[in-house]
Amino acid sequence: MARRIFEEEHIRSLSKGAGGSSYTVVLPKYLVRELGWREKQKLDVRRYGDGILIRDWDPERDQ
Repeated sequence: MARRIFEEEHIRSLSKGAGGSSYTVVLPKYLVRELGWREKQKLDVRRYGDGILIRDWDPERDQ
């Protein structure tokens, strides 16, 4: 039973955002806290192979 709960906590749904021009994915609260992210902070979102890489935005990394 515990294994099933662990697997399900990593499954997320894709939803249309307000206005329909973007999509949202809700991240688990514990994960956001572990990463030290805050509400409205900038994130770097990039395609990575057949997935997506989301990380803290670093303006020096984009130069």
